[in-house]
Amino acid sequence: MGADRDGHRFAGHAFVDQDLLAQALTHRSAGVPHNERLEFLGDAVVGLFVAEALYRRWPKADEGALTRARAELVRESSLATIARTLDLGPRLILGPGEMKSGGHRRDSILSDALEALVAAIYLDAGFETCRDVVLPWFENAINETPAGKVGKDAKTRLQEWLQARQRALPNYELISESGDDHAKVFRIACTLAEPALSAEGEGGSRRVAEQAAAEAVMGMLDSNGKP
Repeated sequence: MGADRDGHRFAGHAFVDQDLLAQALTHRSAGVPHNERLEFLGDAVVGLFVAEALYRRWPKADEGALTRARAELVRESSLATIARTLDLGPRLILGPGEMKSGGHRRDSILSDALEALVAAIYLDAGFETCRDVVLPWFENAINETPAGKVGKDAKTRLQEWLQARQRALPNYELISESGDDHAKVFRIACTLAEPALSAEGEGGSRRVAEQAAAEAVMGMLDSNGKP
């Protein structure tokens, strides 16, 4: 699904307020007004659209399955994939530093911009029109998601493994934080008391880094035969 490049229309929507589109495409590195407030709103709107679609399509799925599926569909990498399908990257307005470092290809920037774009459509045209435009972006991913069978994330799996054995929960510690405010890289250590294991993970947010660290610890448990 490509972009309409006449300046008024983008991603299947003809904007009445072109300033909203411009703001949605403007990264904070390019100055103000940028898209962070729109991103905040778009995150909620996307979550609602996807939650409603799953609720209607999976009538027998329980809350846990629905929650895991929604998390999978709206995670950073999933949204960035949709942004690339819409050819969003070349339309982004970035500061000189981000342009030089290839910010238009970075998952975090693409996913944030996609959420901002959703909010801009919502504010420009209302709930129903926004849903009609946005839900088709997720159609393939939703159809490819097996109903009720989305796996639990690494932190949840690790916690359940420990609780089932009545062992202490893991400790997550921030080891380092680097990069500019708009492109942070976090390194987190996940440490277990019993069995005595520790592993680190990196990500563009603390949540992503914690998941990576937990996944690494689960891999260690698996390789050790889950003692």
